[in-house]
Amino acid sequence: MGATTPLVVGLDRTDPRPLGGQLADQVRDQITGGVLAAGLRLPSSRALAAELGVSRAVTAQAYEQLVAEGWLEGRHGSGTYVAPVAQHAQHARARRLAPLPERPLVRLDAGTPWIDPRYVAAWRRAWRDVSSATPPRGYEDPRGLPELRAALADHLSRTRGLACDPDEVVVTSGTVDGLRQVLNVLPPGPVALEDPGYRAAAETVLAGGRRLRDLPALEPVRDLTGTVAAYVTPAHQHPLGPVMSGADRLTLLGAARTADAVVLEDDYDSEFRYDVAPVPALATLDRDRVAYLGTASKSVAPSMRLGWLVPPPQLLDAVNRLRARTHDSAPWPVQRAFLSLLRDGYVDKVVRSARRTYAARAPRVAAALAPYGEVAGPVAGMYATVLTSPARARAAQRSARAAGFDVPLLADYCRTARLHGLVVGFGGCTDEELDAALAALTAPLTRQLP
Repeated sequence: MGATTPLVVGLDRTDPRPLGGQLADQVRDQITGGVLAAGLRLPSSRALAAELGVSRAVTAQAYEQLVAEGWLEGRHGSGTYVAPVAQHAQHARARRLAPLPERPLVRLDAGTPWIDPRYVAAWRRAWRDVSSATPPRGYEDPRGLPELRAALADHLSRTRGLACDPDEVVVTSGTVDGLRQVLNVLPPGPVALEDPGYRAAAETVLAGGRRLRDLPALEPVRDLTGTVAAYVTPAHQHPLGPVMSGADRLTLLGAARTADAVVLEDDYDSEFRYDVAPVPALATLDRDRVAYLGTASKSVAPSMRLGWLVPPPQLLDAVNRLRARTHDSAPWPVQRAFLSLLRDGYVDKVVRSARRTYAARAPRVAAALAPYGEVAGPVAGMYATVLTSPARARAAQRSARAAGFDVPLLADYCRTARLHGLVVGFGGCTDEELDAALAALTAPLTRQLP
């Protein structure tokens, strides 16, 4: 005799239908909907009546009706069970309501990294460390775990040349969360963003009720009058690729000072320069004017949803006060795990390994796409952008999708800019998948050549 399965039902005494009929309808719906699977043992009519506060005649009537319809069966000396016929009804209902899911496409986008599987033991070790730690009794420091902020301050100094105190680091739930934190403490006003640029950043600004001002992505920013902030990706312009030159950085900071605007530096994948050494963070030039945004998404895993923010000193207290009031902090288990990954050397190892992998894949991608358009560059990070005609870009995208790959169009990153092409990621795939994707992308383009 198996354990009984509790029934979650509710009877409405203001409903003109008999209580037994209401109960039978709800149990029948749960059986055909797949909530109650064939073979489950239900509570006895007496026990269910006591639980619902009705007479046993009500539950007995409902059970008898469902037995007569074939949805339930009574087994002598054992109880009442969901009948096997229910399994066929559930399958038929599933076929009517939900077609079989298609095989998911392999995403070759600008944000999916390659993680070396050789280091999976360190990843698992970090989560074992989390499981053995004692979680906090209440809400943690909204700035983040003190040990993690100290480790991040050391990491930023060592890898990005950004000298900061642990108390100046705020742990966030990713870049978009950090961007939102800064916007929440700025005065009203428009925000300037690169165009083409990071779509999630644009949506975050709009969701906060602010207007966007488009900045042509490859032109120096000389005037920010009327804006409260400017969002930029100086280490690797997203998605066109160039590094912002030293002269253009100084021009941008000068425009920000004149307009009393904050520069929002998204340093999303600066670890993955393989043509030259990584350029120091823009924030190193003016800590009072730049809010630095970093992320674990490109080095460890997007699904961790973890990042860090180093705001200008004059905004730090306001950010922390607001986070304390809203209990807005990154999940404690994720912070603990990332702290272990930093201490264990996992982050440095996967970054070095990914840098070598991207350095090998980038020339293959550029060589395959170069005959069909202009490869924007220099190619760095985990994607390459090729400028081509709208017709060619759409044809290549359709061909890739038919082969099982999702490759975004450059036009999807544009608002007022009129650029067309493909943004081909080469991080979230194997070498074999990359070769197959390149073959699919170039097949229709080859046919279109003279």
